[in-house]
Amino acid sequence: MQQTLQRLFRYKAWANDALLANLARLDAPAPRELAIKALAHTYVVDRIFAAHLRGHAHGHRAANPAVLPTLDELSGDIRASDREYVDYVAALDADALGESIDFVFTDGAAGRMSREEMLMHVITHGSGHRGQVSALMLLNGMPASKDGFTTYLHEAEGGTRRR
Repeated sequence: MQQTLQRLFRYKAWANDALLANLARLDAPAPRELAIKALAHTYVVDRIFAAHLRGHAHGHRAANPAVLPTLDELSGDIRASDREYVDYVAALDADALGESIDFVFTDGAAGRMSREEMLMHVITHGSGHRGQVSALMLLNGMPASKDGFTTYLHEAEGGTRRR
C-alpha cells in the first residue's frame, strides 16, 4: 500500500499542477472565483490533515479560508503542500500507516483514523473538488485538464508502459 500511496500523491501533485495551469487561463470572473473557493477549501483540508498526521495543531476554525486567496497565492500554496505530502508519504512504513491517530474535527467532534485512512481521505477529497473545477471550466468553454490516473501513469512511467 505504501508504494500505491506514493504514486497517488505524485499523481495528486501532477493533476493539481495541470488544473492550476489551465485555471489561470479562465477569464470568466464568477466561475474563476468559484474554482478558487473549491480549491482553497481543498487546500485547507489538506493542511488540517497534514497537522493531524503529525499530531500538531492546525489553527483552522473551519474547512474554508476566512479570506479567499488569489489564484497565484493559492497555486503556490497547493504546490508546496503537494510536495510536502509526497515527501511525507515516501518516509512512511507499514507500521506508521496503520497507526491510529486521535484528533478533533473543525466542528469540535472527536475523530480517530489511521494514517492510511487520512491519506486516502486527502486523495479522494481533492479528486472530487478537481472534478468540480473541471466541470466549471467545461461550462465556460475551456477544455478539462487531462487528469486521469491512467494518463499520469503512462506519462510518469512511460518506459514500463510501452510509451
